[in-house]
Formats: sequence, C-alpha cells, structure tokens
Amino acid sequence: MRMPCRLALALLLCFAGPACFAASGPVRVLSVDGAIGPASADYLVRGIERAAEDGAQLVVLELDTPGGLDASMRRIVKAILASQVPVAGFVAPSGARAASAGTYILYACHIAAMAPGTNLGAATPVRLGTPDKPAEKPPARDAGPMARKQVNDAAAYIRGLAQLRGRNAEWAERAVREAVSLAAHEAAAQKVIDLQARDLPDLLRQLDGRSLRVGERALTLATAGATVERQAPDWRARLLAVLTDPSVALILMMIGIYGLIFELANPGMALPGVLGGICLLLGLYALQMLPVNYAGLALIALGLAFMVGEAFVASFGVLGIGGIVSFVVGALILIDTEVPGYGIPPGLVVALALLSAALIVGLLGMALRTRRQAVVSGTAGLVGSLATVAAVDSEQPCAGWVQLQGERWRVLAARPLAVGQPVWVLARKGLLLEVALADEGGG
Repeated sequence: MRMPCRLALALLLCFAGPACFAASGPVRVLSVDGAIGPASADYLVRGIERAAEDGAQLVVLELDTPGGLDASMRRIVKAILASQVPVAGFVAPSGARAASAGTYILYACHIAAMAPGTNLGAATPVRLGTPDKPAEKPPARDAGPMARKQVNDAAAYIRGLAQLRGRNAEWAERAVREAVSLAAHEAAAQKVIDLQARDLPDLLRQLDGRSLRVGERALTLATAGATVERQAPDWRARLLAVLTDPSVALILMMIGIYGLIFELANPGMALPGVLGGICLLLGLYALQMLPVNYAGLALIALGLAFMVGEAFVASFGVLGIGGIVSFVVGALILIDTEVPGYGIPPGLVVALALLSAALIVGLLGMALRTRRQAVVSGTAGLVGSLATVAAVDSEQPCAGWVQLQGERWRVLAARPLAVGQPVWVLARKGLLLEVALADEGGG
C-alpha cells in the first residue's frame, strides 16, 4: 500500500506546474517625464536591478514621454524582460503619453496600465516620422529600402513583445507601420493594455491578488497596503542627463578645443590646458552615447583644425572663414535623429560660430600688430635700448656690464660709469655694446 502512495506522490510532483508564490515587499516607483535617452535608460535599468536586490515585489514605471532614442529604448526593454521582479508600466498622470519608444516599453512590461486621458502609439521609427510629425505615407510601401528595413525590424520587434505578453499584436504593428495612436479607454477595449487606473493607489488596489508569471515563477501580487517607495534619479543619472544634452556636449567640446589652443599659444599657463582637456573628454564621452552623424563630427573637427591653423599660419582669414563654415554645417547635422529634445538649436550654432569668428579676428589683429612693430631681437633690437648699469669694471671705469633682453652684456662708454646709471645702446661690436649716458641724450 505504501509503494503505490509513493508512486502517486512522485507522479503528482512531476506533472504539477510550478508553485504560485505570494509576492511580498515594497512597491518601487520609477518615473520618466521626457524623452528616452541614455540618462533615463541608465536610471531605469539601475532602478530595476536595485529593486530586485532590495526585495521589492513590484516595480512601477510611471511614463510620460514623447519617445526617444532607439538604443536607449532597447536597453530598457532588455532590462524589463530580464527582470526578476514584475514590472508594471503606468502611463500617468492624465494628459501623459507613451508615444514612440514609450509604446515599446509599455508593451514590454509584465503589466500595462494607463490613466484616463492618456494615449500611446505613433511608434514609427523617428527617421521617417516623429510623434509631432508622423510620416505622411505608409513607410513600408513608399519609403526606400533602408527605411523599409527599419520599419519591418521595428514591427517585428513590437509584435514579439505583444505576443510575449499576450496583448494585441495587430494593433502594435499598425502603430509602427501607420503611426496610429489610441486613447486609454480604447487601448483597454482592444486589449492593448491590461487595465485603466485613476492614479497609483487605484492601480495597486486593482493589482492586489493578481497572478502573473515572471520567468519560470508564478507570482501573486499583494499590493494592498504595500509600502510605496519612490526612487528619484541619483547624481549619476542627473549628471548624465546634463552631459548627454547635445547642446551641452557641443559646448563642452568647444571649450575643450579652445582651452587647448590657448595652452598651445601660451605654454605654461596650465589652467586652459587642464580645463580644456577635461571638457573635451566629457564632450566626447557624451557624444559617444548619442546617435552621432560621423560626417557632421568630421566637419566639426575639420573646422576646428582650420581655426587652429589660422592661429599659427598667416592665411589672412581664409582658414578661419573656412573653419567657421565647416563648423556650422557639421554642428547642424551632428545629431543623427529627429527625436524631440535631441537636436542642436540653430541659434546656439550661430552663437558658437560668431564666438569663433571673434576669436579669429582677435588673433588676426594681434598678428597684424606684431608685424607692424619694430624688430626687438638681434642687433637691431639692441641698438636704441635703454639699460641700467649692473656692474663697473674696477680696472676700467668706462667699462661695465648691463642686463639686456635676458642676457648679460659688456658695455663701453666715453665717460666713467656708475652702478644703477641708465645708459643708451649706440652700437654693437661683437660681444661689446657701445653706450652713452642717458643724461647725454644718446637715445
């Protein structure tokens, strides 16, 4: 009798599904308000990882975004798919949107929710149309081969996410190919999202007791009365948000270049070189995280090289003007995306170009003034100079020494000399200077 019971128990354990565990712990809330970029991706990825380490039972992503960079969006999606903690995407508050990249992120979440008065969609790749300016024609039919590849890849990507979460895959593909959008109540009716909630407390009430699968585990949420912890971006995320602003990155790069130019023009000053090196490295670090058009970067580098050349080569402004033109064109096409918030304002480009022009005019003026000055080195530079007697020859009172142009010279006068007496240089004979006393009017 004992053997059949053991066999039955073994068969039950073999064919039974995975156990359903009751989740416990706090609810971690991460908020994104603005375009999706390297800074927001770093904040969300690190926040999801930290929530798992701290034993949170649920991560809520509050989204209000017009879209963002593809690389940053995919990094966030990978973090959600690999998360050991269930992630709920919540488009809130009322009036918010999860457009473009936000739609992909919402589809990737284990739970998708929206507040009334919000919308999602317009997920066409931004090269063909942005949420503010969607493509006028279906890109899959009318765009070029490269554009069709991008759209097909994006459509397959979001369809895969929809199938993974059991949501409306057909509408997801339309959001990519036709840039369609949905309001919250329509999204719930078409099973694009899982539920609507007025606010975060309402969302947590509706999720209490909800079962879902995270990886190989089946979980039951216990969010009623759970502690809510809001995690704000740390100093790293805030610094990254500033650095990855294309305008800031360009300004840092310009400060770096000009700092190095001033250091080369005035060796030993140290401060311009140190400040320039730091700013240049920070600017390049920021640019490597952004979708940079390398033709634009090359034009900026060429323009800066021309400007540096103008400082050392007398081209009468040809190199300088060419450098300014090259810099302006390069700066305007530097960022290779149409995502809102990631363009460089033309006004800033013009201001930097005018600053560069002012510096070049200043350098040219200094060069012209230098050319008009009398020669101040060699024999011509010595004759007519005023010097002070530093020492007198004890055996020959009319001879002595002076310090002139950083060198010690032997001098000879028609009258006896005295230490500290001013003299004029009349002529040079080898290593000897003929001088006259200043009170004789030799100058």
